[in-house]
Amino acid sequence: MTDAWTQRLVEDLQGAAAAGDEAELVRRLLSGHGGASKPFTSAVRSFSRDLRTRLTEAVLARSDDDVLDRAWALSLLTHDLDGVLTADDVEGVVPDLAGQWTSLRSYRLAGCIELARRVGVEVPLSLVEVGRRSVQLEHYDRGPLPAALAGVCAPALNSGEAWSDALLAQLPALRAAWPLLLEHALSATSGKPSARWEEQARKWLVEVADGFRPAVLSWLALVGRPRTVPLQRQQWGYDANEAFDPHNANALRGLVWALSLLPGDAATARALGALVETSLRKVPGLGPRSPKLANAGVYALSRLEGEDALAQLARLAARVTYRTTLKEVHAALDRRAAAMGLSREEVEEIAVPGYGLEVGGRCLLQLGEATAELAVDASDVTLTWRNAAGKVVKSVPGAVRREHPEELKEVKATAKDVAAMLSAQVERLDRQFLARRTWPFAVWRERYLEHPLVATIARRLIWVVDGTPLGWAEGALRGLDEAVAEPGADAEVSLWHPVGRDVSEVLAWREWLVRHEVVQPFKQAHREVYLLTDAERATATYSNRFAAHVVRQHQFNALAAARGWRHRLRLVVDDSFPPASRDLPEWGLRAEFWVEGAGEDYEQDATEAGAHLRLSTDQVRFYPRSAPENTSHGYGGGYESRGGTQREPATALALQEVPALVLSEVLRDVDLFVGVASVGNDPTWQDGGPGGRFRAYWQSYSFGELSTTAATRRDLLARLVPRLAIADRCSVRGRFLVVRGDLRTYKIHLGSGNILMEPDDQYLCIVAKQAPGPGGDGVFLPFEGDGTLDLILSKAALLADDSAITDATITSQISGDR
Repeated sequence: MTDAWTQRLVEDLQGAAAAGDEAELVRRLLSGHGGASKPFTSAVRSFSRDLRTRLTEAVLARSDDDVLDRAWALSLLTHDLDGVLTADDVEGVVPDLAGQWTSLRSYRLAGCIELARRVGVEVPLSLVEVGRRSVQLEHYDRGPLPAALAGVCAPALNSGEAWSDALLAQLPALRAAWPLLLEHALSATSGKPSARWEEQARKWLVEVADGFRPAVLSWLALVGRPRTVPLQRQQWGYDANEAFDPHNANALRGLVWALSLLPGDAATARALGALVETSLRKVPGLGPRSPKLANAGVYALSRLEGEDALAQLARLAARVTYRTTLKEVHAALDRRAAAMGLSREEVEEIAVPGYGLEVGGRCLLQLGEATAELAVDASDVTLTWRNAAGKVVKSVPGAVRREHPEELKEVKATAKDVAAMLSAQVERLDRQFLARRTWPFAVWRERYLEHPLVATIARRLIWVVDGTPLGWAEGALRGLDEAVAEPGADAEVSLWHPVGRDVSEVLAWREWLVRHEVVQPFKQAHREVYLLTDAERATATYSNRFAAHVVRQHQFNALAAARGWRHRLRLVVDDSFPPASRDLPEWGLRAEFWVEGAGEDYEQDATEAGAHLRLSTDQVRFYPRSAPENTSHGYGGGYESRGGTQREPATALALQEVPALVLSEVLRDVDLFVGVASVGNDPTWQDGGPGGRFRAYWQSYSFGELSTTAATRRDLLARLVPRLAIADRCSVRGRFLVVRGDLRTYKIHLGSGNILMEPDDQYLCIVAKQAPGPGGDGVFLPFEGDGTLDLILSKAALLADDSAITDATITSQISGDR
């Protein structure tokens, strides 16, 4: 059935032909309208041979028109006219699309390819590559383009990616079955392989023999590297150079599926785990590079037997934030857990490998006469080399590089794997405060206190054993009184949290950590506690504690995902969006943080892809987990819940009904979001951003009252300042760390890190990269992860010696010469 618009085009075309208006016919053929419709092409092909020949000559003469339009018109006009066009005629019409990502004109691409083949002109490889990508990204899997591409003789993969270039370069030297296996891999277009697909893959694996695994692993190591042939960014709203070629991604997916048919080993598991993370790396305006490839990696890991694959799944469970892939990871772990008769949480614990480390996080590796020491120190993983004489050397000994290249490669890969797993375990444990997990002491001791890797984290935390808080010091579990504890095997162990603890106990543990020089992997003893305020009791069902802030949306989105929150990027469109929310299944609750897009000026307030650059914050609410979610419009206007069929609209819980631990941890997350993503932290935003609209907010945030996190930072700094090398120049005064330099006195705000200069509170702009490392004097900090504290200390070290500053952008502000 022909739509009215297409029918009108056809009628106009036929009218111009009847009137003999050949100029109008050429104009319509090159206009870009109607070419995808069968009625339009049928109408052109119904013209007489003489008319089409004259039109062909006219199109050839129109050298200023779009080359794709000309090629398509020529293809349409001459599809059955032998001898009208020569190779020389077409040579200058078939375009080279080098640097282009995709095309929305699939029928023109198809016509161009068909034209070149018909007259014997070689189809440009760039045309094939753009066509392949367009089939995938623009959903042209039906129609003339796939058929046209199928008839072109071209390399199986698109060039321009490091891994595909390597494969294509090696392919001629590989076994004869490799091209057929690669063709089979390219057919991996579904979510998971079918039994038939796997059966055929096994046949080709037999043909390529033992060379398959090492070849694929070498190519996987190149995935994600910068493109070897840059692309134009063009109009897609994201940098195509950062994306994965979707045609090549299909081949990768097939190769990964085939890997899962082989016995598992450490190298394969490691490569698949890295592929998942690389594929989920986000590209502004696009999102994750290739979720389908990430899911294929998870699928392959789920199929591989052995502890190595299980360890990678456990690591990904703590690191992945993209919900679709995380769901696949959890499903894979759930299947393993069911097979083992354990919970998923238990599987995640026992899946952490020891990497050959001794308890305490060290191991020695002998490579010839040289020795490598792999050591986990706090949250750092170091690799130290000693030569044959036992002397520490700065780099890998030359003999090791020459005589043990494979062993060296494995040592470096292990060190990288240990670092990734360590980071994942820190994140997993930081989320355990709301998990309500308890362990029998014997189980906990095996999985935490005496685990070669996890012990490096667990021994820096405070635990509650049968109601008694304990920490690890001097080779034993000890209480605040330093007495050694010897719990029974069945004693119940849980993670200590300051909520519900006496202030004296919290302060005592802080002093205990300093006394024993324990650096906690994240804030625990110094963890902020958010208790219900009188204002929140008055509002009853919501907290306005973090309302009226302006935050950078993409940074907020990344932070939310890392803390287990769901947030959908808000676009400047006519659509509804849910709030940022966090499920709390152990408590049967859901937390919501209401945000809206800030600003309606598309040019200044949105990305090229239409996402709000900034958000304004509002209420925090709690609901039963099963309650329908609230939504608000992309242009603002407040939240509402429509409930749904036979469902009542969501009713928020009274904050007094929310468990104190839940309230505190959720508000701590929100404080983190605001504290890190607020535009008030940007030292270059003194003018208030676009049009100065946020000047008042920036000023109030940059130098205003301290949040709970900043207040905790102030209390810590009050104790740290006497230990600083610049202690005689520093003091904590109200909301500021005051630093006395040789030229001026400076006030560093303890919330934003922004600076005022006395005596007239002149603003001093110092961006982070202009300051040295934290403290600069090895000051002991009792926890890791407070980037603002590091920034404040680095700025203090810089300004205490202000007469030595040489950066003109700083000295001009201090002297007042700017």
